[in-house]
Amino acid sequence: MVSKKALHGTALTLTALGLAPGAAHVMELPVKLGYPPEMYAQVTSTLYMWYGIAGGSVQVAALFTVVFLAYRTRHLPAGRLAAVAAASLLASLLVWGFVVSPVNSAWAEVAGSSSSEFVSAYSRLRSRWEFGHVAAFIGWLTGWFGLVAAVRNTP
Repeated sequence: MVSKKALHGTALTLTALGLAPGAAHVMELPVKLGYPPEMYAQVTSTLYMWYGIAGGSVQVAALFTVVFLAYRTRHLPAGRLAAVAAASLLASLLVWGFVVSPVNSAWAEVAGSSSSEFVSAYSRLRSRWEFGHVAAFIGWLTGWFGLVAAVRNTP
């Protein structure tokens, strides 16, 4: 059986690490929106490969850990907080999946296209991609705060 301290520590650590990709997107947003379309397309198409591989793996692991914590503490008032935290983390991943991921797919389709088609696709979809990341980050941050409250209120 996993100890309470180990479960809390793992959930807090994974969820905190899961904040990093979204926080980076939020901090980059004002600068990147000022880029000319050609530069935006070049930067965005080359910079984020590891975000999905590392960040996505950490976020999925965090979600499973917080769901397990919510299950383990379901009989306590803190269990409700953990369940809300898990729901917020899941909502964040769903926002990413339904808002951001389709943009990634659309951009991947034009990756080998002419320069004008490539830049046009990036220009057309960049607001959805950028603000989708902001929405996903807000969901993840909400989950983080819920998890902290759950851990603090667990006897």
